[in-house]
This record gives sequence, structure tokens and C-alpha cells, in this order.
Amino acid sequence: MIELCVALDMPSKTQNLKLVYQLKGLDIWLKVGLRAFVRDGTEFIKDIKNIDNNFKIFLDLKLYDIPNTMASTALELAKLDIDMFNIHASSGKIAMKQVMDVLKDIKNRPKIIAVTALTSFDNKLFEDIYHQNIQTKAKQFAIQAYEAGLDGVVCSVFESKTIKNTTNDKFMTVTPGIRPFDEVSNDQFRVGNIKAAKDEMVDMIVVGRPIYEDKNPPEKTREILNNISKKTREII
Repeated sequence: MIELCVALDMPSKTQNLKLVYQLKGLDIWLKVGLRAFVRDGTEFIKDIKNIDNNFKIFLDLKLYDIPNTMASTALELAKLDIDMFNIHASSGKIAMKQVMDVLKDIKNRPKIIAVTALTSFDNKLFEDIYHQNIQTKAKQFAIQAYEAGLDGVVCSVFESKTIKNTTNDKFMTVTPGIRPFDEVSNDQFRVGNIKAAKDEMVDMIVVGRPIYEDKNPPEKTREILNNISKKTREII
């Protein structure tokens, strides 16, 4: 079954922690992004765990640097009370392999996933930088991440099934930019709903604004959880 990760992307620590309190007891992941981590630091992770230690935390920093710096930073991140973090696949196979090598002896290490193509890219914007279309390059990045020993990748729903067919059906796909019931896409171009995520064999969907901008975030979260547990043909 697809897992749900709720993005803690609101403007202040107070707002984010209020949401965490509201979602206490639900079987979900929580995503701590770059802004929240820079502003609130490692104490924010401790605050979340103090509210509900059962929450799994995805630290979304998208590491991208020279291999040695990425590896040493990954080692520091593995010391935090987190369950997953990500790096950029475009940092290269050597960097990804070095990250995994430095963590190989750590007991219960966090899952490591690689960003393929940001969901804010459309094909033209992506090709301006990478000189290939998204589908082709995302698959290439995923293969490199798989061969480097990572646990999975971040991709849009549109690349998930292709990536699994090219690597392994156990290779994790995490998809941001999800609009569960076709809500407004905002600054995301390659968005999908719950039905698309199930059809494309996605393992985890990341949902932010459709939950925290809702008038009743806990109820919206439960509605999403109920829908992802249904069979595909039942999803609205």
C-alpha cells in the first residue's frame, strides 16, 4: 500500500508544530524541508518526536556537492533521529556510491533516495539544463542510483512505473507534487492524483498544501489515507 508523507512546509515552526499535533496518532511520514531545517535546526526534529515518536521523518535537503562532502554530510545526517533523507542523482554515480559506502556499517541507517527531476520542471525547462527529456534522463538517473545501492528515488508519478520496470519493483519511488483530489497545482508542473499514483506503482506520496491549507487538516489526511487504501477502481 502507498504510504503518505505530509510536508511541513509552512512559514513558521509554530504553524508546523500545530499541524504535527493535529496529526498525532496517524500512520504517516512527515517531511522536514530545507527552509524548516535551516530555520529550526535539529531541535525541530526532536520537537516532532516529542509530540509523537511514531512519526517517521523524511529530511528533504537534496544534498548536492562533491562526493567527499556529500559522504561526510550523509554521515552526520545518519546520526539524527530521522528515517530517510535525499541526495541529488545528478551529483553522479561516484558521489551516490560514496554516500552509501560511508553508511554501510551503520545499524538501522536511514533510507537514502535520490532526486531525479524536480516536479517544478516541465520538459522545456528540464532540457535547458540536462539536454534530454525528463523520461529518458529520470530513468538514467534512477538506474545509476539503483546501481549505487540507494533505496529509491524521488520522481513524479509519470516516471514511477518505468523506473520500477527498469530497476526493481522493490526500488522505492517517492512522488512529491501530489494533488490527491486534483486540487490546484500551484508551482508544480508534473502533478498527479491518488489514482495515478496507484496506477504507476508509487510507494510514497508527498502531500503539502492540500493538507495544511485545508480547513480541517486531520480530516483531509484521513480522507487521503482512506483513499490510498482502496482498490484502484474505487478511487474517485
